Parts: sequence; structure tokens; C-alpha cells
Amino acid sequence: MEPIEMTLDDYLAILKRRKWSLILPALLVFAVAAAVALLLPPVYKSTATILIEEQEIPSEYVKATVTSYAEQRLQSINQRVMSSNRLLEIINRFGLYADMRDRWTTEEIVGKMREDTQLEPISAEVIDRRSGRPAEATIAFTLSYEGKMAPQKVQQVASVLTSLILDENLQVRARQTRETSEFLEGEMNRVKAALDDLEGRIAAFKEENIDALPELLQVNIQGLSNTERNIEMLQGQLRSQKERQGYLQTQLANVSPHLEEKQRDWQRLEELKVELHYLKSRFTDEYPDVIKAKAEIAELEAQLGGAKSGPGGGRGVPDNPAYITLAAQLSSTRSEIKSTQQQIEGLKATAEEYRRRIENSPRVEEAYAALTIERNNTQAKYNDLMQKLMEARVSQGLEKEQKGERFTLIDPPRLPEKPFKPNRLAIVLIGLVLGTGAGVGTVALRELSDTSVRSAEQLSRTLKYPVLASIPVIDTPGDVSRRRMKILALAVGVVVLIAGGLALFHYQVMDLDVFWAKLMRRMAI
Repeated sequence: MEPIEMTLDDYLAILKRRKWSLILPALLVFAVAAAVALLLPPVYKSTATILIEEQEIPSEYVKATVTSYAEQRLQSINQRVMSSNRLLEIINRFGLYADMRDRWTTEEIVGKMREDTQLEPISAEVIDRRSGRPAEATIAFTLSYEGKMAPQKVQQVASVLTSLILDENLQVRARQTRETSEFLEGEMNRVKAALDDLEGRIAAFKEENIDALPELLQVNIQGLSNTERNIEMLQGQLRSQKERQGYLQTQLANVSPHLEEKQRDWQRLEELKVELHYLKSRFTDEYPDVIKAKAEIAELEAQLGGAKSGPGGGRGVPDNPAYITLAAQLSSTRSEIKSTQQQIEGLKATAEEYRRRIENSPRVEEAYAALTIERNNTQAKYNDLMQKLMEARVSQGLEKEQKGERFTLIDPPRLPEKPFKPNRLAIVLIGLVLGTGAGVGTVALRELSDTSVRSAEQLSRTLKYPVLASIPVIDTPGDVSRRRMKILALAVGVVVLIAGGLALFHYQVMDLDVFWAKLMRRMAI
């Protein structure tokens, strides 16, 4: 079967046959859309605009301790403000979502309020000071709240949320600066205690190694050198003194301690003592020769001053001036030798002490350098913390005086004069378009499912036989008149319905918001 080409007359015929299939669905969908547009409650929206102002005082003079970006801080503040506890407090305070409390859980109501509250940043292209390139930066943000309650209540809720955002920003910045100052002060006290401990350790180390400190190394080396020179000099003196001692001993050995006449008496005394010893070895003490020898010896000793003679015995006090002089010089030389030896021993001990200091100096220097480096690093850290603490306190004063980056309310929440949604005109127009589509679809569906033959050509194509004759529709004047009246009535009805609906919609749209506002106020009262 070949496809049938449709002409304009065919389409008009179809429209004529299926006019009610087109009109009824279109009117039904349009009526439903109009009812929805009229019955949906108005939703009001109140919006506040908050500007993010930069720090008034240049950052070269005062550095802020709040280093987070505005977007990050804004999201953090939003999460704090949108916490369940705060939102529940606002809901209970203004009696929001009263119609949902019997059907929804608390979490669902809080989630609904979060959906009705919108925080949107406003960005602009600015020049980055560090790179000099254009970049997107958040310069402001809007806070909006929408609800089905009275416009005044929507404005009040938006004002409360805006105040919470502004207060939370001040609290966050003040808390960050305060915590920064407290942390830096605690760290500075800890480093100060460590620095004092290091100072005490260094002082104790210096006291323990006072002579081997690195700064005394050259002094110790110089002292060792001077001591060694003094030792060499004293050793030279000691050699000279020993030579002089030997010379004096030789001279003294050749000089008699007594004068010549006494020398003979001494020799006689010595001989008598030898003789007495010999006699005693042969005879007793009562032997006449022994008694005689003892008497003579006693007489000589009395003459010589009572000195005793014998083996190992002396010869009394020397009376030879030359001998006395040499003996005095020898005694003086021996005293000088002893003194020089004592000085040498003392200098050797001193030199050994210097060597010990020099030997211990590298070890002491290493330990002292480690303590000094640790002390210097700790001191540098303490100075750095002190500087940062001062900057943090200045920044804290900056935040206290609200001279830093801040949120400024430039457009407070206003009382909404008309609903934010629904868009009733758009709903009606969409209903008109959908109604027209539904009517056309119904007509097309009924026409495609209808197998009736409505023309001679269609009958001839279907039966494969030619049509000999056809009897046209015979319209009487009454039929024509009635058909014309129906068409005219239908057209007038459609026009009146559309015009009346649009007029009614116009007036109801103008007055419906006022009606809903009055109704909400009465419900709130």
C-alpha cells in the first residue's frame, strides 16, 4: 500500500472531525495548570549582601595572624552557623515549619532550612599583588533565606542569619588572634626555660673547665712557651751553680779549717785517740798508760774548745778565715742549687698543667662549641618568637579595633514586596503549551487508530476496484445553519474562556500575594 500524501484539506478535515479531541484535553491541561498556579502558596525571599573589606592598615606595617582565605573562612563560618543547634534555636524562636513538625523529623526540618538558606560568593577579577596576573577573588557574598511564611518573618530570619554570620566572623578572627598569641607566649616561655637551662650548663661547664676553654688556648700555649724558656734558663743556672759547687768543694778540700798551731794539737789529739784505742784493746781502763792517754786527751780537748775527735768526729768550730769564707760560699751555692731545683720542679709542674690544658682544649672546645651553638640557636628562636609574639599582639589589637579584614553589611535583608516563586505566568504558559500538545497528541492518536474509509480514492485503493459513483452529503439549510451556529458558539466560547481566564489570572495574580500574606499573618497571630 502506497503512502497517502496529506493535503491541507485533509488536515482541515481531520481537525473538523476531531475538534473535541483537541479542545477537551487542551482545556483540561490548561485548567490544571491554572489551578496549580493559583493554588501554590507564595514563597518569599530576603537577601543580604555582605562586602569583604581588606585590611585598612598596610600589611607591610601590621601583619594579620588570620591567614586563611576569605572563601575558606566563609565556608567554615557557614558550617558553624548552619549547625543543627543554631538552626533549631531559630526554628523554635520564629515557629518555622509548623505544618511539617507532625510529619517530618527534626533532622528533616533542619535539612529543609539548610536548603532554604543560600550562601553565594560574588567574585571579581582582580590583580594578584604577588604575581601581577589577573585572578578571580571573592569580594562579597550574599545570604538569602526563602520561606512560605509572612514576608516580615522571612526578613527577620534573614536578619538573624546575617547577624550570626557577622558575629561568627568577628569571634573566629578574635579567637584565632588570641590563640596565636597564647601559643606564641607558651612557646616563648618554654624556649626561655630551655635558654636559662643552657646558660646554667654553659656557666657550670666554664667553671669546670675554666683553664681549658677555647678562648684561653693561645694564653695556655704562650704560658707553656714562657715556662719552657724559664725551665731552660733555670737549668742553665743550675749547671752553673753545680759547677761552682764543685769548684768550691775542691778549694775547700785544700784549705785547713784551723790555723797551723791548732792543727798540730788536732793531729796530736788524733794520734792520742788512736793510741788510746790501741791500749784499750790490750789493757783495762786502770792501766797506767790508758789513764795517761785519757788525761792527755782531756787536756787537749779542753784546749781545743771541748771538741771531740775520733772516727767521724769533727774538729770543732773552724777558725781559718779562708776556710770559713769558702764554706760560706759553698753553703750559699748549695742553697741556690736547692732553690733552683725547686723552681725547676715547680715550672715543670706548671708546664705539665699547661700541656694538660692544651691537650684537653680540643675536647673542651667541641663540647663548648656544641653548647654555644645550641644556646645561639635557642636564643635566635627565642628572639624570633618574641618578635612574632609582638606582631601577634599588634594583630590582636588590630582585630579588636576591627581594622583588619572584615565583613561589612552593605545591603541588609529587605522586606520582600512580592513572592520569589512560583512564577504563575510561566506555569500558565507552560500549561497552555502542554494542553495544546496534549490535544494534538490525542487527535493524532485517534486518527492513527481509526480504520474508517472516508473518501472514494481511499476506498478504491483499499479494495482494488474502481468506484463507479458516490453520493455526497446532502446538507439542508437547517443543517448548515445549525453547524454554523455551533462553530460560532464554540469559537465565541473558546475566546471568552481564554479571555476570561487571562483576565481572572491577571487580577488574581495581583491580589493573590496580598491574600496569602494576610492569611499567613492571621495564622501567625
